[in-house]
Amino acid sequence: MIRTIGVIGAGQMGSGIAQVCAQAGYEVVLHDMSAERAEAGLATINGNMARQVAHGKLDEAGRKAALTRISGVSDLEKLAGCDLVIEAATEDETIKRKIYGQLCPVLNPRAFIATNTSSISITRLAAATDRPGRFIGIHFMNPVPVMKLVELVRGIATEDATFEAARDLVDKLGKTSTVAEDFPAFIVNRILLPMINEAIYTLYEGVGSVLAIDTAMKLGANHPMGPLELADFIGLDTCLSVMQVLHDGLADSKYRPCPLLVKYVEAGWLGRKSGRGFYDYRGEKPVPTR
Repeated sequence: MIRTIGVIGAGQMGSGIAQVCAQAGYEVVLHDMSAERAEAGLATINGNMARQVAHGKLDEAGRKAALTRISGVSDLEKLAGCDLVIEAATEDETIKRKIYGQLCPVLNPRAFIATNTSSISITRLAAATDRPGRFIGIHFMNPVPVMKLVELVRGIATEDATFEAARDLVDKLGKTSTVAEDFPAFIVNRILLPMINEAIYTLYEGVGSVLAIDTAMKLGANHPMGPLELADFIGLDTCLSVMQVLHDGLADSKYRPCPLLVKYVEAGWLGRKSGRGFYDYRGEKPVPTR
């Protein structure tokens, strides 16, 4: 039975996962490499819940109760008592494997491990642990407190009990699960990221400006957010990582990352989180950079 959940990575995704787990009544241990990052994650959660209170989606007592259930740590050994650990580190297989190598020796042998990867093979990541049968992909959507969908992805060795525990958790979080096979980028990103990549090609080839492309897709396809605006929200480095996984894993030229996406990432223009991407966020309102 899952009572205590560890979350590795106190960034946007990790803090969101920690928040929804705490609000659902679970004890949560939020880990990051430094105490400062863990504290920043807790501050993000506090701010998110304060906005929920302001909008009438959460009462003040609920906010305080959820906060008491989350602790921020920088020592992996503090995850030893967790029944499930969800890894939400950056989308880099080498980093994830290193985390599992440090985590597994301190974790209860019966504990489950999940990854929030948006594209990397669950089977391959599971093989880097000491418990591939108790390993599964639980892919939350961003922003986690708002988005209803969670993709559940079994690796080749994932046991039925692990899958059932993960599906039960998603239900208790008030989310809807969909089951995806363990192929590059699963369902959502297999469809979404090539669309974003094509929008970047449309910009690269001069078919339309940033504003024209985003306006066209918002008003012409009824998308709530234009694809370039969405890319900035996701993070252009993450978009590039997913496209590289698709291109490497499926060996199809249609998944080739747009050279303009590569150029933006090389420049450090990663979107909202760095202040510039396809839009410049440093002023009062976003301004297209092309």
